[in-house]
Amino acid sequence: MRYKILISFIAPFFIIFCLSLPAYSQQNENNSSTPDSAKLTLAHAVMCEVIQEFKPWNQAVVFSITIGKVSCFTSFDSVPEKTYIYHNWYCRDSLSKQMKLFLQPPSWATFSSIQFREADKGFWRVEVTDSEGNIFHVLRFSITE
Repeated sequence: MRYKILISFIAPFFIIFCLSLPAYSQQNENNSSTPDSAKLTLAHAVMCEVIQEFKPWNQAVVFSITIGKVSCFTSFDSVPEKTYIYHNWYCRDSLSKQMKLFLQPPSWATFSSIQFREADKGFWRVEVTDSEGNIFHVLRFSITE
């Protein structure tokens, strides 16, 4: 019982700390083999409870297991050509799900979702990447009681 209370108290502080760390793009600007992917621009990325009218609702970094699922919403302001991105879902540093998502010019928004199980409590992250694995952004969140 003390362990659950301690985790419930420490988890929000840990999440706030993780979110305060800057997320850097790992895109190599000198890579001439993919000049168009360098122009692909992520405008907005957020974790939320639900997507309604193609907009993220109830954005948060801590979600209750009782809501049943969570969504990752991303929008790209500059999409030079038809391409794919990935939402890579990690639970405690283990890849849980990889979603391949289609983008079309000139701008595009997309999302992916994951359903929870009781075993899914803990720390999660979603890495938004291009088809070569270059990271646009990392979203960190937690599933609690």
